[in-house]
Amino acid sequence: MSDGAAQQASGPASAVRRVEYPTVVAWSEDVLAYDFGPHHPMSPARLDLTARLCEELGLFGLPVVRVVEPPVATDDELATVHTREYIAAVRRVSENPSEPEPGRGLGTEDDPAFAGMHEASARIVGGSLAAADAVLDGSAVHAVNFAGGMHHAAADRGSGFCIYNDAAAAIRRLLDRGVERVAYIDTDAHHGDGTERIFWDEPRVLTISLHESGLTLFPGSGFPNEVGGPHAEGTAVNVALPAGTRDAGWLRAFHAVVPQLVEAFRPEVIVSQHGCDSHHLDPLTNLKVTVDAQREAALSLSALARRFCGGRWIATGGGGYEVVQVVPRAWAHLVGIAAGHPVNLRTPTPQPWRDYVHEKYGRNAPALMGEDADTWWRSWEIGFNPNDPVDRAVMATRKEIFPLHGLDPWFD
Repeated sequence: MSDGAAQQASGPASAVRRVEYPTVVAWSEDVLAYDFGPHHPMSPARLDLTARLCEELGLFGLPVVRVVEPPVATDDELATVHTREYIAAVRRVSENPSEPEPGRGLGTEDDPAFAGMHEASARIVGGSLAAADAVLDGSAVHAVNFAGGMHHAAADRGSGFCIYNDAAAAIRRLLDRGVERVAYIDTDAHHGDGTERIFWDEPRVLTISLHESGLTLFPGSGFPNEVGGPHAEGTAVNVALPAGTRDAGWLRAFHAVVPQLVEAFRPEVIVSQHGCDSHHLDPLTNLKVTVDAQREAALSLSALARRFCGGRWIATGGGGYEVVQVVPRAWAHLVGIAAGHPVNLRTPTPQPWRDYVHEKYGRNAPALMGEDADTWWRSWEIGFNPNDPVDRAVMATRKEIFPLHGLDPWFD
């Protein structure tokens, strides 16, 4: 039975037992150098406001939390998931932004060239590698790099605001140092195509992407029949949700696919990507999810890591382009959950943080950490509704993937 079914027919994951774990958070203001310019959606303000909210909520000061400065990843570390030719190209464009290389995705509308691009991008990778190292050496059980989650970056090109793929580098580090199975779970509104492709034919890595259908959103991929390479069939999992999917459908889809496959795969570590652009206020996507539901998904991932991985969990950020109302709250919740101190949704946002938002960015900050949303969802065990487009999307994935893991798409 899935975690969702264990909560009667439906309901929030907030009933899950709370456990403190030593937690590393990779953060430094140096990360704000990852900046495509004042008019680009990927504003460093989202990271600034997230860190300040975490500080004002007391999350960075918790005894179980250690904030570490992310180092700049070396070329050798980057080359575990990227080609040497691509790394050299990023260095060239970084040193001379006036000579872009659009064939490698550098200097495009999505990924404008900027001075220092290589170092800024490599520092984000360094944050996820530091997270992986802390989990590997046992100094932490949970780790968060909310500046990370650059899931569109491929081995040989940048894409979709992503230059280097930090999550892939962290997964490779885990594999290279003895971890036998890793589950990568991506809840960004966009398909996690870069990470999936890097591990397309790697049977030790299960990638699950829950995203808006490529029929209506970049990058136009991530359909149920994309299941992995010939040596790893069933390890690429894609749930392509219809535009307009709300909390109940989004959480139902998550719980109809993720817990079952994690249980079948039995990973030793979970690496997750928490792009919060599934939110109904996000300017680039068409899903209609709330911060409350995004928090529920993070709680569920924490519970899955506790159940199957001895707690070992590395969480990254990702997309999210409503930089005041959404991103800081979603990722502050993520940090609180990782530390075993979930922030109550009725908690007021701290007044000093609200003042900073208004003074620095000229905008009004949200008053509460939640949205008073109803996150009730129907467990899949209640039954498949062929007239529901979300259910049809979920069933398409279950039919493609579940038999490859010995699961029944109708009943498991």
